[in-house]
Amino acid sequence: MKKVILIGRPNVGKSSLFNRLAKQRIAITSDISGTTRDTNKTEIFIDDKSCILIDSGGLDDSNEIFKNVKIKTLSEAANADIIVFMVDGKMLPDEQDKKIFYELLNLKKPTALVVNKVDSKKDEERSWEFNEFGSKEVFSLSVSHNIGTDELCSWIYKLLPETTIKADMSDDFDEFLEGFDEKGEIDIEKPSVDYETKNIKVGIIGRVNVGKSSLLNALVKEDRSVVSKIAGTTIDPVNESYVYEDRVFEFVDTAGIRKRGKIEGIERFALNRTEKILEESDIALLVLDASEPLTELDERIAGLGAKFELGLIIVLNKWDKEHGDFDKVVFELRDKFKFLAYAPIISVSALGGKRVHKLYPLILEVYKNYTQKIKTSRLNEVIEEAVRTHPVPRDHGKIVKIYYGAQFGFAPPKIALVMNKPRSLHFSYKRYLLNKLRENFELNGTPVTLIPKNRSQKESAENENR
Repeated sequence: MKKVILIGRPNVGKSSLFNRLAKQRIAITSDISGTTRDTNKTEIFIDDKSCILIDSGGLDDSNEIFKNVKIKTLSEAANADIIVFMVDGKMLPDEQDKKIFYELLNLKKPTALVVNKVDSKKDEERSWEFNEFGSKEVFSLSVSHNIGTDELCSWIYKLLPETTIKADMSDDFDEFLEGFDEKGEIDIEKPSVDYETKNIKVGIIGRVNVGKSSLLNALVKEDRSVVSKIAGTTIDPVNESYVYEDRVFEFVDTAGIRKRGKIEGIERFALNRTEKILEESDIALLVLDASEPLTELDERIAGLGAKFELGLIIVLNKWDKEHGDFDKVVFELRDKFKFLAYAPIISVSALGGKRVHKLYPLILEVYKNYTQKIKTSRLNEVIEEAVRTHPVPRDHGKIVKIYYGAQFGFAPPKIALVMNKPRSLHFSYKRYLLNKLRENFELNGTPVTLIPKNRSQKESAENENR
């Protein structure tokens, strides 16, 4: 698939154009120069043709982060098929812009000059000054007012190969309908999503400077995220796909999270975007710095994985700097994160690439457990045995019965316990049943939801969980 990169100096509107062409707000936009630091990628459709659109970091040499961003951006441009170079139409032509543009022309790829922020007649007159760049393809745009983007899209369209793919939602809609029976109720015997073929979405979370970007680079085996010792380098989410054993992993490196009182400016947008990513993820990699003591912030971030009911793997990074006893560290971690007792723990050195390869099969294992359909007959055998061993406590002398259990949801597994007195099931007994389920089924890395349900109710089990 052809790659189209948006390139230019900071604050010329690359992320705004990226969002406009993608028809959704993916990249964070602000008036702060240098908001975008890593490249964003997404597939877009222009009529019946598709391509990969890339939003790059601004070209700037003012500090360490921006120098790294510039190097990465120029590397991405060399690997792209079509280059869209953007300049600020509110300003007069700049010699630095010319120099960069001529460097891009030397790559011998289709290259367009886009003059953005042409919002008025005065701006339009000034935009003619950019003809001195000598570009054969010049487009005047106002991305904020959606003026001129059609002409740019037409130019890109002509450069894309013919395809039979169409940008419609018919397949997704058919898949949606297959989850319902003739009465309009969910078929609990079959998930509405094909979990065996869909891409596995993995969000990488943690506080600032724990090595999330280094981990993403090690997982996809390329320098996908800008890495710097400066805390808060990653602002936009950085996504990249990787194929392992015929399964596609979609990794997303999210912005590092600070203490609430230290979050300011565009980092507030980044935090909101992190939560949005987790809403759409299957698995979270919780990255902790093994060379430092666990903090309250680590615990709060870990709570995001539980909040969004994700499969979860705890990654102890920078283990090469840690000279302690692994079992002791795990014991301390388990004691602090009791609510994540189901999450496997793995130590890695992302920067050195040590043991990172062990994450691939572990992700597959957790995902399989997270999306599994538990056989109803076996489920009830386990529940009956658990009740015989330890009967359900009575409610003020009245017998509390569990008639049977049935799975009604997936990703993670959700199980309804059909009972005579669902409100009388104490949380400690639910915990006992969960432990029994984990002893008898492969549930490593996944949360499990138990919902007591009254047998006399006609509502479907999924409504109990709303």
